[in-house]
Parts: sequence; structure tokens; C-alpha cells
Amino acid sequence: MARYRVIVDRAACISCGVAPAICPEVFELGLDNQKTRVVEKYSVKVDENVSIGEIPEELYECALKAAEACPVAAIKIEKAG
Repeated sequence: MARYRVIVDRAACISCGVAPAICPEVFELGLDNQKTRVVEKYSVKVDENVSIGEIPEELYECALKAAEACPVAAIKIEKAG
């Protein structure tokens, strides 16, 4: 089964909450700086500037819709591996 890498540019994020609203299975607003991050379950790396996670194929469409809705294009999704 394919996996996808999700990369959130937290430095560019404006904390609008669109991604977590569209796809809460993958995204949440971080308690550290209220900027979007990948949820703990799928998180690989998170700091104040970036959040990287790996999600299963069944969450790809959900994550993609959230990425496309981001008003500052702070979310990228790519095939992992």
C-alpha cells in the first residue's frame, strides 16, 4: 500500500484552521504556536517551522483537499519512498 509524505510549512501557515476543519484525521492546530501540524499518530517531525508526517493511502484524498484549500499553499503532499 502506498504511503504519502505530508509537509506543512508552519512558518508560512496563517493559523486559519482550514486544513484541520477539512481533514481532522491528518491535521490539527498545534498547541505550541497554533499553526497547522500533522496529528501525532502520523507525525515524523515537528518544530516551529515545519511539520512532516506519513499517511496511508486511504487518507490521501482527505489530505489533498485540505492542502488545496490552504490559502497560503503551506501544505505539500508527495509520494513517500
